[in-house]
Amino acid sequence: MPRTPKPANRTDAVPAASLRARMRRRPLPYDADVARKHVAKSDPVMRDIVKRVGPYALEVRGEPYQALLRSILYQQLAGPAAAAIERRFLGLFGGGIPRPAEVATLADDAFRAVGVSRQKAGYIRSLAEHFASGALSDRAIRRADDDAVIEMVTAVKGIGRWTADMLLLFCLGRPDVLPVGDLGVQNSMRVAYGLEAPPSAAEMTALGEPWRPYRSAATWYLWRRTDIVTL
Repeated sequence: MPRTPKPANRTDAVPAASLRARMRRRPLPYDADVARKHVAKSDPVMRDIVKRVGPYALEVRGEPYQALLRSILYQQLAGPAAAAIERRFLGLFGGGIPRPAEVATLADDAFRAVGVSRQKAGYIRSLAEHFASGALSDRAIRRADDDAVIEMVTAVKGIGRWTADMLLLFCLGRPDVLPVGDLGVQNSMRVAYGLEAPPSAAEMTALGEPWRPYRSAATWYLWRRTDIVTL
């Protein structure tokens, strides 16, 4: 039966830390320098971007359940608003990361009280139920190949391909991910390669073919390119 947790006394004095702050940083599971050099050699455009941005420094952090929970909480919200809701949500559980079984039985009014919409509460509950039942686990996700990970996590209500790609990149540290649905990557490719319009998924895949097996590094450089371009 859904429950409404009692307020945790310690959260009155100590603000709940963010999920990201509680997600342990992990070493990149492949050689960053090898990836950087490969991308730089792939074509003149990427060589210039790599030269201007500098060392490859993608940060890998957390476990799949933690990362997916945070992704859902932040969906379609500006950073400060999402962070405030995240703190209130974690405050329901004493400021720590709640176990899936705790979240799966959380009452609708508890979600509502911390600012989580009814639709998003359904997504979070679906995620928690998948993990609580054993249909998903951090270990199974980590051991699966990229295509299997995408299939596994998109079975959760509210999780689509973009979120799955971000999980592969920033939580699992997979080396060959190109998120063709990411607007930032699309726009960066359009400008960098002098295209008239944002490239389609097929065009992005074709342009990125020389970057294999380090398309994750190329993706990171395309994101960072917008930080160093002088308008």
